[in-house]
Amino acid sequence: MGFGSVWHWLVVLVIVVLVFGTKKLRNVGQDLGGAIKGFKEGMKEGDNSADKQPEQNAQRVIDVDVQEKDKV
Repeated sequence: MGFGSVWHWLVVLVIVVLVFGTKKLRNVGQDLGGAIKGFKEGMKEGDNSADKQPEQNAQRVIDVDVQEKDKV
């Protein structure tokens, strides 16, 4: 039984299923998938907020300039 052998991995898979059971393995898979999905959504939101921040900062600068001109 070599490390890369198909039989080796089948035996490991059978042992893992016997130890943990299919229901627990299914829950682990769902949790892992949900975590990956949440991470990807967080990355998209982070990219969107990073894109919007310079625009918001520019608007603040314009507002401050307008307020200073109004005071003069």
